[in-house]
Amino acid sequence: MTPFRLGLLGAGRMGRTHIAALENSAAVRITAIADPAPAAAALARQGVTVHDDLDALLAEPLDGILIAVPSTLHGAAIARIAAAGLPILCEKPCGITAAQARSHAGIAEAADIKLQVAYWRRFVPALQDIRARIAAGVLGEILHIACHQWDAAPPSADFRAGSGGIFVDMGVHEFDQIRWLTGQDITSIHTTRATFATEECAQSLATLSGGTTALISLGQHFPLGDVCRVEVFGTRDAAESRFLWPPDADATFHDALRRQAEAFAAWAGGGPPQGASASDALAALAAAERAGAALG
Repeated sequence: MTPFRLGLLGAGRMGRTHIAALENSAAVRITAIADPAPAAAALARQGVTVHDDLDALLAEPLDGILIAVPSTLHGAAIARIAAAGLPILCEKPCGITAAQARSHAGIAEAADIKLQVAYWRRFVPALQDIRARIAAGVLGEILHIACHQWDAAPPSADFRAGSGGIFVDMGVHEFDQIRWLTGQDITSIHTTRATFATEECAQSLATLSGGTTALISLGQHFPLGDVCRVEVFGTRDAAESRFLWPPDADATFHDALRRQAEAFAAWAGGGPPQGASASDALAALAAAERAGAALG
């Protein structure tokens, strides 16, 4: 099998994480990278070229592009890649507002190219198992779902300035995860927060379209490192998973990123879609905006 030739736009922290995750994939290979930072040149190796800009990247023989530049740059990148006719796997949240996500989806649709948004949790086996149990009715009617995401430390001030806030940066994962796991939409949202210097935590309590309640708990100071867990309570049974937790957090993350990229490659090649769509990203961002606005 010839590997899917994936171009990587952006070789910062997230871009390098994708490189590590795909190191041993037989189905997908990153064959070209674009990043103007001088340090990116060190990523060049046999079979991998490094360029300063997107236009040079698009001149390479590629089957698709992974966008891993800052969220504020997603729109311009999507427009240029869509014009080139290549399928796109875009890091979440595909913009930092619902209006931007809607615009980006429209660009891809008008160009008739495939756009998948990188909500990697959809490719975590433990979460896929919980979703299957919910869909099969094993847990009964879902009364409550609680999703927790706590980072080891707050991001830099420069990052926060362009992140859209804690609900857009972090919470979109939880909103997408809730919709994907339960099959329900988010209706009402109430939020609160505690802020101490640069360390922030925020919580949101939501009602879902099927009557389920949902808790989104976000924090940026956790001594064990970056962690995520989910709890689901039904009328017949309950489920819980610390799916991103030391000491296996990095392995879980990398495995999900690899599965995600391979599913994207299969979809680009004519297979069924498995990841988050542009409309999924829009729904997650719309919920994140409402949660952020409720903070005042």
